[in-house]
This record gives sequence, C-alpha cells and structure tokens, in this order.
Amino acid sequence: MPLPRFLSSPALWRFLVVLWFGVLFWLSSQTHLPSPASFEGVDKLEHAIFFSAGGMCFLLSLRLAGRARTTAIAILASVLFCGAVGGFDEWHQTYTPGRSGGDVWDWIADLCGGLIGAFLALRVQKWLVRAPMKA
Repeated sequence: MPLPRFLSSPALWRFLVVLWFGVLFWLSSQTHLPSPASFEGVDKLEHAIFFSAGGMCFLLSLRLAGRARTTAIAILASVLFCGAVGGFDEWHQTYTPGRSGGDVWDWIADLCGGLIGAFLALRVQKWLVRAPMKA
C-alpha cells in the first residue's frame, strides 16, 4: 500500500518538532503532573520516551531535507538537540512552582531518548525512502 507523500516532507517533521517542543513547554509549566505508574525511576522512562519522539522528528526533519548526510553527524545532531532542549526544560522547571528542575538524571534520560530517537528515525527514513508514495 503506497504511503501519503506528505510523510516524506521535511516540513511535516519540522512542524512536529515545534509541536513537540510546545507540548514539552506546557508540561514543564504544570505545577504537578500525575504519574501513570508508581515504580522508582518512572519519570526517567517518561523523559526517555518523550525525548525519543522529539529526537526522531528532529533527525527526520534534517535527513529528509538533505542535511546531516552522514549517519554519525545525524545522530550527534539529534543527541545535541535533545540535550539542549532537555537542559532548557530542566532550567524552566526551576521557575515552575511545585517543580524542582535541575535534575541531571532527567537530563541524561533526555540524552538517551535523543539517541534512541535517532536510531528509530534512521529506520523510519529507510522505510520512507523505500516505500512507494502516492500523490
């Protein structure tokens, strides 16, 4: 079954990065976030999953636009992007009542998420390039 052509558009993935960042900023502005599970470290898992999505969208926006052509540069860019946004997120939380922010382990989970997202994006990119597209 052919895929819609817009899936290979860098503009789509740029839009998703902006949307992802907006959701992150909104979440970081909340004074209290309920956790769906109650095991130790669940927040680190949440960080890694959320930043995997952001890292994947960021890398796809670069690669589909023809930037970051080498795999190593693409992965590094995704991890650095997630690290910068994660650092901003931790700083932002220090100004949100009821939140602590500045957690280096959250930031490391963000970096790990960026790395995971980069590898997922490389797989998605191969799939998008090989799949037939419809208009």
